[in-house]
Amino acid sequence: MERIPILKMGRFLLVTIQVDMHDRLAMTLQEDLTDRIVKDHAHGVLLDISSLEIVDSFIGRMIGHIAGVSRVLDAKTVVVGMRPAVAITLVELGMTLDGVSTALNVDTGMAMLNASLEEREQLNGGSQR
Repeated sequence: MERIPILKMGRFLLVTIQVDMHDRLAMTLQEDLTDRIVKDHAHGVLLDISSLEIVDSFIGRMIGHIAGVSRVLDAKTVVVGMRPAVAITLVELGMTLDGVSTALNVDTGMAMLNASLEEREQLNGGSQR
């Protein structure tokens, strides 16, 4: 079965989707990513969708669901590289991707994750989970 690689980068996980996303692959990614967040005690997920030319309503919901599950597991999700056509399609479908932060590129997305982690650590008195 085809799988999307999940790379560990410090306290974050990087997911770069380089293939056409179909429903079964999206569900497998969700399961794999959930397992990795727990296993690696990840504080954030960077989801690079720059290779996706089309996102249907199911894939859009899965992105939102991945972010929701990550949030429950105390990991922030940032989606990067969304093409204008994908953004337009999501808006036309009435999808807002609540709870999903977005950035134009990986550098900005990683900066967002780092800033979020620093803020959380300051609120917790510098403690880590």
